[in-house]
Amino acid sequence: MAIRDAHAVWESNLEHGKGTITLGEKGLEIPYSFQSRFEDGSGSNPEELVGGAHAGCYAMALAHALGEANHPPVRIRASAHVHLEKSGDGFAIPKIELEAEAEVPGIDPEQFEEIAQAAKQSCPLSKLLSAADITLSASLLSEQRA
Repeated sequence: MAIRDAHAVWESNLEHGKGTITLGEKGLEIPYSFQSRFEDGSGSNPEELVGGAHAGCYAMALAHALGEANHPPVRIRASAHVHLEKSGDGFAIPKIELEAEAEVPGIDPEQFEEIAQAAKQSCPLSKLLSAADITLSASLLSEQRA
């Protein structure tokens, strides 16, 4: 079993405050604020961090599933678009759009799509975030790079 840690510090009130989110043992600090979360301010926000984690988890799940099917990928690029919306007196994340592009030699598009969808179901963060509608658009790239 692995336990991973992250910490957050927030100073002052919601609208004028600021904070940092610290990830892992190496202490990567990411600044965030009301402006970076709800407006166009600099810094990150919890939804971006969730999206990055989900994209990373999905890319690894897809790489594993492709390898198990004897089609190891050359490269996978995954993105997650996390929708934060006003809901009643607060906010909710009703939808996450996963996108993936993969270079996978020797696989046909139908098999790739089947494996890509199965990987979405097996990804631990997809399971965790399943209260949101998680969609997936997966593209198989040609073997030749431009």
